[in-house]
This record gives sequence, structure tokens and C-alpha cells, in this order.
Amino acid sequence: MATSPLPTTAGLSSSGGNENYRFALTALTSLFFMWGFITCLNDILIPYLKMLFDLSYTQAMLIQFCFFGAYFIVSVPAGMLVSKIGYKAGIVTGLLIAGAGCLLFVPAAAAHVYAMFLLALFVLASGITILQVAANPYVSVLGQPETASSRLTMTQAFNSLGTTVAPFFGAWLIFGGLDAPEPVPGAVTESTVQLPYLILAASLVLLAIIFAWLKLPAMGKKDPAEALPLGGEAWKQRHLMLGALGIFVYVGAEVGIGSFLVSYLSMPEIGGMSKGAASHYIAWYFGGAMVGRFIGAVVMQKVNAGKVLAFNAVCAVLLLALTILSSGKLAMWSLLLVGLCNSIMFPTIFSLAIAGLKQYTSQGSGILCLAIVGGAILPLLQGALADSFGVQLAFILPLLCYIYIAFYGLNGCKPRTVVPAAGVTKDVL
Repeated sequence: MATSPLPTTAGLSSSGGNENYRFALTALTSLFFMWGFITCLNDILIPYLKMLFDLSYTQAMLIQFCFFGAYFIVSVPAGMLVSKIGYKAGIVTGLLIAGAGCLLFVPAAAAHVYAMFLLALFVLASGITILQVAANPYVSVLGQPETASSRLTMTQAFNSLGTTVAPFFGAWLIFGGLDAPEPVPGAVTESTVQLPYLILAASLVLLAIIFAWLKLPAMGKKDPAEALPLGGEAWKQRHLMLGALGIFVYVGAEVGIGSFLVSYLSMPEIGGMSKGAASHYIAWYFGGAMVGRFIGAVVMQKVNAGKVLAFNAVCAVLLLALTILSSGKLAMWSLLLVGLCNSIMFPTIFSLAIAGLKQYTSQGSGILCLAIVGGAILPLLQGALADSFGVQLAFILPLLCYIYIAFYGLNGCKPRTVVPAAGVTKDVL
């Protein structure tokens, strides 16, 4: 699942010199694993709540709308909060808010109110948003500056590990007793979802206690106004704006496909399996992304990043066309292989979009983080398509998203230099 990697904060250095921050980095790595894990659990939660409340696909996609909508609503306030209290306090605050969101699943299940589940997800996602704003730059400054990229890559890999492991955990605890493709009435109960989120709440609170106890350098405090991605020259950069749209459609496509996987694979003409069995295959989708990141990192040392992005996007288009036009195992594996194509897309679009921004890099990063709201809006539209035309045909929406990403990799990512005084632009070759 996509995270929002922030560029290294200018002016910060490892004030600890050669101090050993290994334990702190291990704890930070656990955060990346945890929010990847929690985000992927939504793909298990969607079919569970859909059966529990007898929802339409559009109503079920409100889960992703509330979760990823928090990125858009909370990102700017989170940036201002972290700028005021620093990275360490920001991490502790984010963990406690996320833990509170997990605990809200207990009264939501007891009351049997769908809106309370959505509120719990929004609170949970708000905490994760604060974590993302604080943890990414913290990793970059806990150690030598020349190894910052290596540390960030390592922690991002653990985020992918979390999205790969989560389907097994969720399937076992939530769908463990459901073996039939269509469970009998009463087989899905409210209490099933309480235990997983109680375990997550305990884990998040424990991490908050650990970070509150750790003696870490006080970093990240600055003028909160600097956290606002509003106004300024960054908005005039064509490749940044097209990149923001790229992030919007990529996150929407990735989340939309993951959200429909269980329902799609359990269809008789596709996989004909139980919801529990189908949920295990989410690991193949996100596991492919994890493997592809390592492959892509090697390939992009020799091949232009924009061309690699376009190649992956074209492959995703072909695979989605195949899954729309076919059935059975061919349709099933065509869709799962899209995860491999997703692997390098988010970090590549992100890095291409902020290329050449110089003093506007931080502002550009904030704009791109706001674009993650695509994960809230596009799955909702895909849900409406599924209700009207069926789940299989609804994959036309992510297919169109990948067509745009291919354009961005080939043409849209080319930076332009803006001369503010004259307003003259010229292509940068």
C-alpha cells in the first residue's frame, strides 16, 4: 500500500553524530509495518461489513472513502502539529489516536451501526496520517546523511511486508469460519471484528509507550506556516500538477483493485471460492508489489525512471483488459499480477513530480500527499460502476487510470523551469 515519503528536511542533521540509533530505527520500522498492515486490513473489512450490513458496493466503498479521506483532511493540520511539537511527540500522538480508532471498533460492533465503523476508520486513519508526516523525515535524520535513502528504502520495504502479511491475519480472525462461497445468514457477526482491532489497539499503545520512553533527539520543530502546501510557485510547475493527478489516479486504482479482490475472486465465474479463501489472495497482490520494488530498484539504475513507469502502466492496462474480457483462472491471475506492475509506481511518480523543485520541494511534497485522496474518491466511483454494470466491468476505471500514468511516464513528467519575474516557461531536456 502506498505511503507518502517526504523528502529529507533541509537543515536537519544527525545531532547524535555516531550514536547508535539501531533500536530507535527498529521501532520506527515497526511503524511502517504497522500502517501497511492496518491499511491492507481494509480490503478484508470491506466484504465483511458488506455481508454484515447487506451493503451495496458503493456503500461498502465508503470504508475507503473515510479512510483515505483522512489523508486529505488531516494532512495539513498534521503537518502543522508536527511542526509545533516535533517528530517524536508527533509519532506518540499519532499512535495514540490510531489506537483510539481501533478501540472504537468495539462499541461500533456492539451497537451494530455502520456509521460508527466509518467513524472508527476515520479516527484510525487520522492517527496514521500524523505518523506518516512525522516518521518519514525522522528516519532520514537518525543516522548518517549519506545513508538516509538506504534507511528509507528499508523501512518502506517493511510497509510492503505489512500489506503482504495482513490478509492472512485478517482472513484467519475474520473469515476463519466461513468456508462457503456465499455464507449462510448469521454466519457473519459483529463480534468477529472486535478481537483483531483490540490486538491492534494494544500494539499501537505499546508502541506509543516505547516511543515516549525512548531518548531521541528533539527534531522537526519549525514554523507551522511552512507546513501549508498553499500558494507559491510550486503550483505553477506543470510536471508537479500532472504528477499530483498521477498520485491521485494511482492510489485510487491500487486501492480500488484491492478493495474488490475478495468479492471478485469469490464470484463463481472467476474463482468460485469462499470469502475467507479469496482474502488470502490479497497477499499475492501486495506481495507482488513488494517483490517488484526490489526488481525496479535494480532496473531503474540503468533505465530511465519515466520509461519504466510507462512500461509498468502499459502492462497493467493489458492485464486489466484481460481480466475484463476473460473468466476463470486467467481473469483471476491477470488481476493479481497488476500488483507487480504497481510496485514502483508511487515512489517513481512522487520522485519525478518533485524533480527540480529546489526550494519548493517541501511544498510540492505536501501537494502530492493531498493527492492520496484518490484512494477515497475513485474506489467509491468504482463501487457505483460495480452496482450498475457488475464488478468485472467496473475494472475499466483503474484501466483508465493506468493509461494516464503511462502518459505521465512518457511525457507528463518532463519538468519545466518557471521564471517568476517574466512568467516564461521552457522545456527542460
